[in-house]
Amino acid sequence: MTVNSHDFRDAMARLGAAVSVVTTDGVAGRAGFTASAVCSVTDDPPTLLVCLNRKSRVNALVKANGVLCVNTLAAGQHALSDAFAGRGGLDTDNRFALARWSRLVTGAPVLDDAAVVAFDCRITEVLEKGTHSVLFAEIEAIRQGTAASALIWYGRDYHPVGVLA
Repeated sequence: MTVNSHDFRDAMARLGAAVSVVTTDGVAGRAGFTASAVCSVTDDPPTLLVCLNRKSRVNALVKANGVLCVNTLAAGQHALSDAFAGRGGLDTDNRFALARWSRLVTGAPVLDDAAVVAFDCRITEVLEKGTHSVLFAEIEAIRQGTAASALIWYGRDYHPVGVLA
């Protein structure tokens, strides 16, 4: 039996996932994208997996910079998610102007505005699989946010999860 891509996408819409804005900066320039395909790999060394469409303009920039920051969004930050997903037609500078950013260890932009958590990472391995690049990123620093609730993507829409104030 072969599963077609439409059925696969419909099934994946039933798997809730945290929404993150993944950022990078370095020799190739500053960039960011919205991702829900982020997960832990191992705690020794602390490593995340991030999937990024190979056709994305950001793909080459992230790989060339070799660093990224996974900024997990709080409930109510769907406008920031939409902007970094390319909705609204904002250029890179205007996307970053929507929030306050700082830096930790790698130089990748870290979201200051009520994020849930940020993982500042260095890319250690890239695997090309089908339509996506799978980035393995070792965590060099973590910033715990103050948000009491997170933003998840489920059923092709945003939903809050956690304590809502």
